[in-house]
Amino acid sequence: MARYVGQRVKRTEDPRLIKGLAHYVDDIRLPDTLHVAFVRSIYAHARINGVDAGEALKAPGVVAIFTGKDVSEKIGPVPCASALPELKVPDHRVLATDKVYFVGHPIAAVVAADAYAARDAAELLMIDYEELPAVVNAEEAAQGGAVIHEQFGSNVAYKLTAGEGDIVAALASADRRIKQRIINQRLAPVAMEPRGVLARYLPGEQELTVWSSTQIPHLLRTQLALMIGIPENKLRVITPEVGGGFGSKLNVYAEEALLGWISMQLGRPAKWIETRRENMQATIHGRGQVGEIEIGCKADGTVTGLRYNVVADLGAYHQLLTPAIPTLTGLMLSGAYKIPAIQINVTGVFTNKMATDAYRGAGRPEATYVVERAIDLVAAELGLDPVAVRRRNFPAPEEFPFKTATGLFYDSGNYEGALAKALENAGYERLREEQRAAREQGRIVGIGVSTYVEICALGPSQAMPAGGWESATVRIEPTGTVTVLTGASPHGQGQETSFAQLAADELGVDMGDVTVVHGDTAIVQYGIGTFGSRATAVGGTAVFVAIEKLKEKASKIAAHMLGTDAVNVVFAEGVFSIKETKKAAAAAGDGKAADADSDEVPEPVVPVGEGPAGALPEPETEGRKKVSIQEVALAAHLARELPPDTEPGLSATYFFEPKNFTFPFGTHIAVVEIDRETGEVKFQRYVAVDDCGRVINPMLVDGQVQGGIVQSIGQALYEEVVYDEQGQLITGTLMDYAVPRAKMIPWFELDRTETPTDVNPLGVKGVGEAGTIGATPAIVNAVVDALSPFGVRHIDMPIRPEAVWRIINSSDE
Repeated sequence: MARYVGQRVKRTEDPRLIKGLAHYVDDIRLPDTLHVAFVRSIYAHARINGVDAGEALKAPGVVAIFTGKDVSEKIGPVPCASALPELKVPDHRVLATDKVYFVGHPIAAVVAADAYAARDAAELLMIDYEELPAVVNAEEAAQGGAVIHEQFGSNVAYKLTAGEGDIVAALASADRRIKQRIINQRLAPVAMEPRGVLARYLPGEQELTVWSSTQIPHLLRTQLALMIGIPENKLRVITPEVGGGFGSKLNVYAEEALLGWISMQLGRPAKWIETRRENMQATIHGRGQVGEIEIGCKADGTVTGLRYNVVADLGAYHQLLTPAIPTLTGLMLSGAYKIPAIQINVTGVFTNKMATDAYRGAGRPEATYVVERAIDLVAAELGLDPVAVRRRNFPAPEEFPFKTATGLFYDSGNYEGALAKALENAGYERLREEQRAAREQGRIVGIGVSTYVEICALGPSQAMPAGGWESATVRIEPTGTVTVLTGASPHGQGQETSFAQLAADELGVDMGDVTVVHGDTAIVQYGIGTFGSRATAVGGTAVFVAIEKLKEKASKIAAHMLGTDAVNVVFAEGVFSIKETKKAAAAAGDGKAADADSDEVPEPVVPVGEGPAGALPEPETEGRKKVSIQEVALAAHLARELPPDTEPGLSATYFFEPKNFTFPFGTHIAVVEIDRETGEVKFQRYVAVDDCGRVINPMLVDGQVQGGIVQSIGQALYEEVVYDEQGQLITGTLMDYAVPRAKMIPWFELDRTETPTDVNPLGVKGVGEAGTIGATPAIVNAVVDALSPFGVRHIDMPIRPEAVWRIINSSDE
């Protein structure tokens, strides 16, 4: 019986975070630590004619200064793991040498006794720049202009066409064809804590330890070993508290390699903590796609085909997954619909900006926004209710596994069920009546619907750049406590709690006796990491299967302790017991002793011996018919009497390789009202029904959905990374970059349906990015619906009050 799984258990991680007892990178203090400050480019595109560090070297506390020429041949390039046909990959080094190509490009590292001395000295470096023309607009970069990387001859990094079905015939067969320019603007992830790195090299042991706020500790270790030329088994990566990632820390950054190398050169620990301005300049950005969608449909709303031509702004160079993100957009262009023909044409271009990469959703929010706006455009063109158009194009539950025209196989789904529940919870028909009444009163009210599906549990290794499996080790200590070592690297998702819930139920122990360990490559077996809503669906499954393996061994030991065969032993609620036979049950019912040949064993009458003071108690099993998992663990470690060919100890390790991705889905409904005088968008209702398969902890699921919706509100209404024509970052601080505040967030009315997957034995699909994927189009659809009486069919994000005010007032004129 499940005591914890499915329950709203508070996060076990939270007390240390709330009390200020947790440790982030900057909280780790090592003796004799040096501090690093970076000199970064003030130009978007320029040649470096010289670096004069003379005055900076004389500054108080300065120990060393390193430039690109010092390290270019000693540290390898920043890695790009994407593999696309004819992909152009710049040789991006940890420090610029002859040229800079975005504002914030690191040129020199100043090492000093404290952070203040390092920053002061950094101001004294003199850089001789020769400014070059900047390429900022992605569409212009695709057409030509100044070339950023001369060796490639153009700013086009790659072109890709994908999809299935005859798109020309599909569009030609349509009764209506609709085109619309669609923009997914650049966003900054803005994690609560910026990045941080601390490196310590021990010359005697020749061992390097790197503390980094990363989402991928093991992959980071592998890449750092290659970059700085140290044996991987001499390099340890530790991930303390991360302070939020959202994909922005799913990369191998220049600073991580450089800090490790500096510590190796100077024989002292070296620390760098990113400032918020650095974070905005030199931590990856997300989204950044400009395209045109063409959708064909029949008069009844049936979609015949969809084509999407998109220019992806990759930035000045590639981070780990930069070129791959637009391909994820292409994979998810079918959305929650049966679209017989789909084509995506991607042109990835270099611009003089920071690289784009995975940001919460990573390609799927872009695709969902495109598809959901397209469905609403169809509804508007045909004069149909947007809900009716969605229903007409849904695959039925019995059609799963459902193959899309992008080549994916959706595992399971009941899109109508989630939509119906959301409509009921929102009171959709009543909302439409209230909207009509409000419009008669002159109020501007809109209702937006989004039915989404996303790709999660990233996944099968054949589809991943560095493996898609995940690992787990589960161990029961001699005293009966349980340790779970997970190769996933949670940093806010709550797996310290959910994995403990799972282990406690499966092993029949108290949840407080389970400790989940992650983020230390010297302790935890190799793992892939946390991203793409995979930690529970893939990592949790590895934990589950490892537990099953452990129980199999434990059952064998328990049977030996009970003097029977393993086939005669059952396990429930933390206890192994001998199956009760009919003869024994009858004897027990008569109050008679069992026959000599009965399988029934009487209860012991003597307690378990305590043994010498301080020694582990010796489990006594003679004459018993059941033993606890804790007693089995003790016997396994004492190893005085184990079954033949049985190793001592009680642990199991499993590497889970999923056979497919998982595909969560749901429906979001937003109700907004626009202030006619200011153009401000105000939420009246927000209803969401999400389906992430089996739910381990509803509280964690709600938290993930809520956070995702908030980030979608940011994209829809407030956030945008803005560069000017010279490539200067205008939104370089949180005074300029608008993130949603608490007063801007509505009350979320959350619910769920549960459609398990068969991709893993837990039935879990993943939920970390659901809110970010489903919410953005729902909000924009609501605003467009509100403005439809003014002739509006589409409006670009972020939907600023000024733009809305101008629409309203130009119409009034």
